[in-house]
Formats: sequence, C-alpha cells, structure tokens
Amino acid sequence: MTNSILENVSLPAQKEIEVALRGQRELATFLSTKFETQKISIQDANDQTHQIELPTSSLTLLMKILGELAVGNAVQVVPVHAELTTQEAANILNVSRPHMVKLLEEGKLPFHKTGRHRRVLFADLMHYKAERESESNDAMQELADLSQELGLY
Repeated sequence: MTNSILENVSLPAQKEIEVALRGQRELATFLSTKFETQKISIQDANDQTHQIELPTSSLTLLMKILGELAVGNAVQVVPVHAELTTQEAANILNVSRPHMVKLLEEGKLPFHKTGRHRRVLFADLMHYKAERESESNDAMQELADLSQELGLY
C-alpha cells in the first residue's frame, strides 16, 4: 500500500497564522531575487545562531507557503513527479472517484497502471486542472459579454 501524499494535512492554529504573517513580511523585506543563493540565520534550542545558505527559489517558495498559512490555509508540498491514486486525484479536483476514473478512461488525463490500480502524475493533474479553470473562466467571460450585449445586467 502506498502512503498518501495528502495525509496529515491540518489547518494552522491562530498562533501559527500570526507568526506566518510576520515571517512572510520579514522575509519579503530581505529577499533578493537577483541572487542565486542567500544566507539566513536560525537559532537552535540553546539560542546559538547558525547561518544556512539556501537557494533563492526555496526562500521564494517559503514566502508563498507563509502567505497561505497567514490566511489560514493548510499547505503541503507535493513533488511534481508524485503519483496519485484516483481518490487523491479526485479530491484535488473536487470530483467523485468514479468521475475521475471516467476522465482517465476517456483519455482526458494520462495515467498508468500499477498492477490493477490507476496512478496519475501530480504534474499531469495540475496541468488538467489549469486547463479546466481556463476554459471555465473563458466561458464565464463569454456569458458576461453576451449578457452585456443583451442588456441583462
């Protein structure tokens, strides 16, 4: 049995939200995207300061994570090459598992089988989700334009 990549996700506590907001603001103040790496300092349990060099891209990601936590959202980092079960993929798209299986069988999303089980790559799922959202936004804009043309506002 595979470990679910969506296990143990919980909403941040109020204290975590407050700390995340402060941390995001402070990190944004000092983050410089013109450097490939940057150094940060961290204090251990004995109040000793240690300097760590990190890729700037990881600090940018940390800022995004802190931003999500600051508004009370749970966050989990998922590698783009991660394989999802049909249930995990369905949860991300907010559809039923049978509907997810139908999408796979209709060829709307690539998948492969591990034994009898279908697996979907996280990157493929995110690509499909972005396309679906774009199509939905286009359709909504078309309806709004048509409504204005007809004077139905």
